[in-house]
Amino acid sequence: MLRVTAIDPSDGARAPRADRETSARADDHRALRLWLRLLTCTQLLERHMRNLLRLRFGTTLPRFDLMSRLERYPEGLKMKELSHHLMVTGGNVTGIVDQLVGERLVERLPEPGDRRAFRVRLTRVGYDAFGKMARAHEEWIVSVLSGLSRREHAELFRLLAKVKSHALEITERKDGA
Repeated sequence: MLRVTAIDPSDGARAPRADRETSARADDHRALRLWLRLLTCTQLLERHMRNLLRLRFGTTLPRFDLMSRLERYPEGLKMKELSHHLMVTGGNVTGIVDQLVGERLVERLPEPGDRRAFRVRLTRVGYDAFGKMARAHEEWIVSVLSGLSRREHAELFRLLAKVKSHALEITERKDGA
């Protein structure tokens, strides 16, 4: 059970609720509190998107993500490539692909030169279904982030790019050591 404590009442955040951020204490390092705020925001937004996808389209976020990736690769992707792009195991991808094949949203095609491998790509029905989901998803994201001004969007984007760049630098240095 997470303890509910205020992080910084002057920072404009709503009244605290039991989430990852509320587990922080006022004397925790600011970087830790920022990490918990980022994680909490990500989890809240992801939960909201999962619920909307389920309610409106009867689908899951992993299925949406897989179809999104395939939409960007009209020639399709090998299963290993899909796993790599989605950063999940091959077993996870196989289960989702099996479901989507059964619904005729994706198809498996033989891979020339490799009898053991095949490509997965969206079918015409899959493109149409994904297009509807993608348009709704974009509207939901725009709505959720509409509480920020254009200037705030730009500033947040710039700051997160800086965090990402530094994180990549640090992790690549440590991973390569």
